[in-house]
Amino acid sequence: MTDPAFRRKSSDRDGKGRESGSARVPLRLARDFETIARLGGNGDPEEITIHGARTHNLANFDLRIPRNRFVVVTGPSGSGKSSLAFDTLYAEGQRRYVESLSTYARQFLDQLARPDVDSIEGLSPAVAIEQKSVGRSPRSTVSTITEIADYLRLLFARVGVASCWQCGNVISSQTLDEMVDRVLGLPEGSRIQVLAPIVRGRKGQHKKELDRFRRDGFVRARIDGQIHDLAEEIEIARGARHDIEIVIDRLVVKDGVRERLTESIRTALRLADDLALIDVVGNESWWLSRTGACPTCDVSFPEISPRLFSFNNPFGACPTCHGLGHQAVFDPERIVPSQNRSLAEGAIEPWDLDEARGYYRRLLGALATHYDFELDTPWKKLPAALRKKILFGDPDFQLDLEIPLATRVGRRRRKPKTGTIRRPFDGVIGDLERRLEGGGARIRTALARFQGERTCPDCRGARLRIEACHVRVGDRSLPELLALPISELVAFFESLELPRGRA
Repeated sequence: MTDPAFRRKSSDRDGKGRESGSARVPLRLARDFETIARLGGNGDPEEITIHGARTHNLANFDLRIPRNRFVVVTGPSGSGKSSLAFDTLYAEGQRRYVESLSTYARQFLDQLARPDVDSIEGLSPAVAIEQKSVGRSPRSTVSTITEIADYLRLLFARVGVASCWQCGNVISSQTLDEMVDRVLGLPEGSRIQVLAPIVRGRKGQHKKELDRFRRDGFVRARIDGQIHDLAEEIEIARGARHDIEIVIDRLVVKDGVRERLTESIRTALRLADDLALIDVVGNESWWLSRTGACPTCDVSFPEISPRLFSFNNPFGACPTCHGLGHQAVFDPERIVPSQNRSLAEGAIEPWDLDEARGYYRRLLGALATHYDFELDTPWKKLPAALRKKILFGDPDFQLDLEIPLATRVGRRRRKPKTGTIRRPFDGVIGDLERRLEGGGARIRTALARFQGERTCPDCRGARLRIEACHVRVGDRSLPELLALPISELVAFFESLELPRGRA
């Protein structure tokens, strides 16, 4: 039964009969508690019975606690709340669970001492969530901390169905002849390399792999985008992630090359677990796979493995936001916090008009001359189009700037000279991005207050690369499942029916 505190009241509805925001949160929690209780109430005892608890300051007392209910232990400091919840119930439940494991498994787990209690009946293996201060990480979510995400990643890697993000067709495997036909469809004279990807995004020096392929007669390898001769001693960083591809063949697309190309692709597929990479010189590389490619759009999927569905792994993370789901961008409202100030009064907060070189004063003067406006005009009274050009730049405006050139001969200092440079005006934000890219930690810290967060335009907050977002179990992708409340997630898996061969 739902707790009365979670029941819907008439005052929780607006004038149109809809639930208010304050009512939806408790109702969602109530549904989740009911779901957890329903899952746990399958023939188990109805209560936990404790006899003679004497741990720490517990005074040899007996207690009955209902199961499948949300139970809160309260009391003044020193009354034994933690001794009961953590040092008695949790310790005994965890001890029983560890003892049920094999001897080999127990050696990796902490052994908990038996609590000072006569008996505990109706107790299941326990999980304790301790309240403590932890470092906040933008990469930690409820699913990663509880490891639910790990199980879901494994599920999607084993039974997920990939679909093309351009046409929506289910990704099908490619035959060897289809791969060859696709390569031969390139313009005649195209130069290509057939590569076998043997290491993808893994740390280590991989000397054993390189030595093995050297002994097998292969001559070249591409390591992190650079071609190396396998006959030479190759040293790569042990602690960095690397991509290593063995060069199987280098050829030119022309008549009569089909048989050689077929054999080269077959060799690459054999060495790289049904994957091959076609490097078209001067163009993009192609992934060829016996396990996933769209015949309509020429979209090929990478290896569908658990790491593809991890935003904390470079292999699966969105390449734009690096798995964070958002980007730090310069915010015009923070750059110009006061609309009433003029440019001459320092309306552009990050531009220091009093700096020694006078660079930004000369820059504003050049802008005022070119666009014919007064620097004393308040920012809010400038035309919107002009404000946009000042902030984001104007590709049609080539900016001429005079730069002082200090010269010194011997000990005598000459009068400073000036020189003129010409470059496109890329706006205030363009200037800040250059400073951010070329500056150190101090510059990044100083400019951080002018930045805000926006949802990543590529993954739309899903954190994963586009291929991972288009693998589905049932009718849901992994980001969609991770966004569901517990009650809806349980309902989804209870109704999920997998095709024969994938269950």
